[in-house]
Amino acid sequence: MASILKFSRSFSNLKKIDSIVKVSSNKIRGASTQAEAKTVLLNVPPTRVTCLSNGLRVASEDWGSQTATVGIWIDAGSRYENDCNNGVAHFMEHMAFKGTSKRTQSQLEIEIEDLGAQLNAYTSREQTVFYSKCLAKDVPKAIEILADIIQNAKLGETEIERERGVILREMQEVESNLQEVVFDHLHSTAYQGTPLANTILGPTANIRSINAKDLRDYLANHYKASRIVVAGAGGINHDELVKLTESALGCLNNDYPGEIPEIGPCRYTGSEIRVRDDSLPLAHVALAVEGAGWTDPDTLTLMVASTLLGAWDRSQASAKQNATTLARASGEGDLCHSYQSFNTCYKDTGLWGVYFVSDPLKITDMVYNIQQEFMRLCTSVTEGEVERAKALLTANTLLQLDTTSAVCEDIGRQMLCYGRRIPPHELAHRINSITAKNVKDVCYKYIYDRCPAVAGVGPVENLPDYNVIRSQMYWLRV
Repeated sequence: MASILKFSRSFSNLKKIDSIVKVSSNKIRGASTQAEAKTVLLNVPPTRVTCLSNGLRVASEDWGSQTATVGIWIDAGSRYENDCNNGVAHFMEHMAFKGTSKRTQSQLEIEIEDLGAQLNAYTSREQTVFYSKCLAKDVPKAIEILADIIQNAKLGETEIERERGVILREMQEVESNLQEVVFDHLHSTAYQGTPLANTILGPTANIRSINAKDLRDYLANHYKASRIVVAGAGGINHDELVKLTESALGCLNNDYPGEIPEIGPCRYTGSEIRVRDDSLPLAHVALAVEGAGWTDPDTLTLMVASTLLGAWDRSQASAKQNATTLARASGEGDLCHSYQSFNTCYKDTGLWGVYFVSDPLKITDMVYNIQQEFMRLCTSVTEGEVERAKALLTANTLLQLDTTSAVCEDIGRQMLCYGRRIPPHELAHRINSITAKNVKDVCYKYIYDRCPAVAGVGPVENLPDYNVIRSQMYWLRV
């Protein structure tokens, strides 16, 4: 659920780049220094971007490897739905693999298996993604298959009915994952009355009623060239990828059958939702405030603040050895079984906070300690803590990008969110430029005296009253 920015590789190179950025102007004079800077930057594979005549963008990073990941990122998700068709984006993702006008489902599966490739997809609140992991030599075939399934999905009645049952079973599985349930409730209360309040899978009534017309209408209104990015990473020749995309997706247009659908702002509301179920052994609670959107300059600072809160569970070593204040308090006081901070970003808003699992009698103490840590971030966080958090954030985001799939996902998502791929040296410089004062100022802006959103599931009788939680979002000083 939690969205974290993922960027490129080579942390050692980032250290060199950062040292170059910090050198004072009177030292950057020799040709050798400039040559060194150029060499370091060249060590990072560039992300090449090409925009086709129909507005579709192609972005890739060539590693020269024998494997590759290519995918189609579409600027469409559950946020673009309404109460009547909520769930149609996820339903369409399922239907894409059930055969096209060129291939039956069986033929599609056999072709992928013969390549030794993998074909997958996922739907989020703002994006729908179809991607394939394959050998570099099979990229042309992968692109052709991906283009086929998003343009020529068969949408037969038999296949729709079969997939309807699959999605209903998937909904039952999600309902058993209490973390997913809590975050869905958190969105429903924080963004009540807006599309972000809807779940990705949609309500059961909608799943039972969605038909072929609903799916085709959704495709006609959202799968448009200007809202699509074809991304690739690994053994990818960019010029060849552009030609393949032009051939396979060049016929896509930006014509709408009716009015152009617009995405409106999703209003945040400080509020709470409690689903009390004393049959559950543990309480699952999320406490959040409104955060920043992807393009907001405060986003990285909030990520550093989230790293300062950290994460912990009982399977880890003694909490006394943890550098995070909240982890030490949680472990030594036996306040929870686990907790994790999160910073979920969308285009124009976000949710920033902490999710924890606790014994019913410990909820009050855990909430108190979380809010005390919120206030400390706003008023008295130290430079040493911030330096540690910056190093951890940089390392974690870069170390995650050690596969072609991770880098491809990063390219596609960033192209939709930012309109460009943020290079690693820029990311490192932006993170390293954050100071303790920046953290305090940004946390004061987003946390101090703000109305939180609270979601609790399970035996939550001891979860403090909302007014009490709200009153702890500031400190009275004398």
